[in-house]
Amino acid sequence: MADSSKQEVVQLIKRFGAYLTIKISKLLPISLQNLDSRSVGAIAGLAVAIVFTWRLLRSPSQPQRRQPKRQAGTPGSSGANTNSNANLVVPGVSSSLEDSRAQTVVDEFFLSGKPTLGQIVRQKLSEGRKVTCRLLGVILEESSPEEIQKQATVRSPVLEVLLEITKFCDLYLMETVLDDESERKVLLALEDAGIFTSGGLVKDKVLFCSTEIGRSSFVRQLEPDWHIDSNPEIISQLSRFIKYQLHISPNRPERTAPNVFSTPSLEQFFGCV
Repeated sequence: MADSSKQEVVQLIKRFGAYLTIKISKLLPISLQNLDSRSVGAIAGLAVAIVFTWRLLRSPSQPQRRQPKRQAGTPGSSGANTNSNANLVVPGVSSSLEDSRAQTVVDEFFLSGKPTLGQIVRQKLSEGRKVTCRLLGVILEESSPEEIQKQATVRSPVLEVLLEITKFCDLYLMETVLDDESERKVLLALEDAGIFTSGGLVKDKVLFCSTEIGRSSFVRQLEPDWHIDSNPEIISQLSRFIKYQLHISPNRPERTAPNVFSTPSLEQFFGCV
């Protein structure tokens, strides 16, 4: 099939060359008409070659033909076929390891239908852009200002959720403390836990005050979309001012307002346990 096409092109070029030879010989001056037919034919052939090359370079590259499906080999040759198929390069498909891993992750996600933690966080927070959160009883193991005078311990199960929140929201942490030493211990505990990582929370957004009234005032001034707290009195006071609130309580009390949600822990609210 390919040889016959080539022969047709060659014959076409020869006929076109002979036709040009006649036409050019008529148009040439009398002084050049004495040239033999071979010379004129050579000139005509050169012209044809130039035109043909120019048209070839101008024509858009044809799309690559799809490779036919390979027939399954016999059981005896399966090992050889496997090795040869591993070295095949499919046109247009990236062979980088990172791209294949990323595609695998995407495929697994859509096949399993299980959302990621980041998607759950965004969905649960209703696309809220600013979040305020108490430390005691939510992020810290301790539940009173007196306890953090001795030590401050970050709850490890909440770390992953906290870092995901910082990716999508402007997060502020706050707490009532009794002295400067308590502030230092809290900041050191957060830093050791890796909360102040690159792109995460910054220390300037960890706020301290000396009274619960002051903490409530912090929240109102920041005007968050969500406030997370373990003190039911603060939750009640802020229910008129804050769009959504999350009450962290082991007892899981009933909702006191339509915009107040209750959960035993922050990680349970986002389905991490």
